[in-house]
Amino acid sequence: MFVFNADEIVEKKKKARSLLDALGLSGVYLKKSANFAWVTGGAYNIVGLATELGIAGILLTKEKAYVVCNNIEVPRMRDEERLVEQGYEIVDFPWFDDREHTLVQELAGGLFGADHPFPGAKDISSALNPLRYSLTSWEVERYRRQALDTARIAEETALTIKPGDEERAVVGRLSQRLWAEGMDFVVAFCAADDRIGRFRHPVSTDRKIQGRAMISVNSRRRGLIVSITRFVQFGALSHAARKLYEDNVYVDSCMMAATIPGKPAAEVFAQALRAYAEKGYPEEYRLHHQGGSIGYMGRDYKVTSTTKDIIQPNQAFTWNPSITGMKSEDTMLATMQGPEVLSLPSLFPVLEMEKGGFLFKRPAILEM
Repeated sequence: MFVFNADEIVEKKKKARSLLDALGLSGVYLKKSANFAWVTGGAYNIVGLATELGIAGILLTKEKAYVVCNNIEVPRMRDEERLVEQGYEIVDFPWFDDREHTLVQELAGGLFGADHPFPGAKDISSALNPLRYSLTSWEVERYRRQALDTARIAEETALTIKPGDEERAVVGRLSQRLWAEGMDFVVAFCAADDRIGRFRHPVSTDRKIQGRAMISVNSRRRGLIVSITRFVQFGALSHAARKLYEDNVYVDSCMMAATIPGKPAAEVFAQALRAYAEKGYPEEYRLHHQGGSIGYMGRDYKVTSTTKDIIQPNQAFTWNPSITGMKSEDTMLATMQGPEVLSLPSLFPVLEMEKGGFLFKRPAILEM
């Protein structure tokens, strides 16, 4: 059963309503699944798991809070997503008579904003998205649990891999374990051997694993997303491969150490470039993005030298620097006390790395 915290809901509504005065609006309409989950403390408005836009929307005015959906969705919005208990009035329309646009306009009672293209609405995405970045204490608590669960499940799955397994079969086992603990995924890869280096996004195939496997997953639980990567090696890891991986983790740890609230996110990208060059791979950053802010999106923004965003307290990040054939990826939190790695290794050997006065515990490659 979906459990929410009433104080969190009050705070989220207050944040969303802050846009009314700031943008001169009578209402804000939120229908993207990321924003819907954020403002409701984790309620789902999606049916298709891969869809960005849900089947119900939240409309907040200065005095009222509405859920707008067709009649098909009313029972679930009321009974399982518990939105009436959160103070929302459900306004529905027959599924065969799409009156969403008319209802939202009438209920808003004037100029309103929306988080997606919607007739008559002002686009508020650039003002709305940053409201999600600094996680509340309730979100941080949920996120810590999810990150540890994701790391454990990915590592449990890795331990089941045997030479001859197909990549897609490994993803199937990973999916089963995630679903059993209340998570799905927005991205999941298992890559075998040379496919790890040939493709930065190795969508899983029937390729059979021989010597090495990489698992990457973006798990999702009640809207929040955690990203991690783990490696398995069958037989002894060569000195060259070990150095390559540890150099990659060094770049990642340098990025984590630079992820400090109040600092420009672009400074982390600059730190990554220095670390790549220091280890002898000055051009590798050109082959894949380096990651960025995470939370209710796989990446809220991907950081480059031109990123204008300032790192917020309790903002989550997943950096994913890669050196051809390797990758380092865990989810972390930028706190006022320093960077906190959330997806700590659970069953894998630990690789400790110190940078910027911080000690990072990262997963080593599991040799089997």
